[in-house]
Amino acid sequence: MVLLLGAAVRPDTQNYSTQFSCVQLSGARQVRGYTGAMSTQDDFLRLDQQICFSLHAASRAFNGVYRAVLKDLGLTYPQYLAMLVLWEHGELPVKRIGELLRLDSGTLSPLLKRLESAGLVERRRSPEDERSVTVRPTGAGTELRERARDVPRRIARSTGLRVEDINGLREELAALTRALDAATP
Repeated sequence: MVLLLGAAVRPDTQNYSTQFSCVQLSGARQVRGYTGAMSTQDDFLRLDQQICFSLHAASRAFNGVYRAVLKDLGLTYPQYLAMLVLWEHGELPVKRIGELLRLDSGTLSPLLKRLESAGLVERRRSPEDERSVTVRPTGAGTELRERARDVPRRIARSTGLRVEDINGLREELAALTRALDAATP
């Protein structure tokens, strides 16, 4: 019997824990024409057993769905995230936006410049500290919020998951993020 770390077990099964899910395997396995008992090391090195790849694949799939949904708003997914932060918080320093979105300034600055060119945000230097730049939505940026109200519902519908499952998954991913942040030196 082999225990594998993975994300293949649903929360309603007996082998589920809040931090890790385990899949119990026994007997022969067939992998690309190979039939036989696989060692734990072999199983751990399979692509389909990598939680990072599962998250990567899900992220790419989400980006594709968001791309189609956000096309009508004229936003990319990262621009949408920046607008979400600004709609929620109003005017913020660029540094704080970067912290909330987990983006470095080299990625965030061009993104905000494009939003500014589109007339959706306004950037201003702080009179107290010339190095600090704040960003806030313009009137057009605020109006766009009304058009974006349907985006979360459309994305949720595309997942095929129930609202309760989406909320549970979001909470588990937040817990995973906290654990990984704490583990990062």
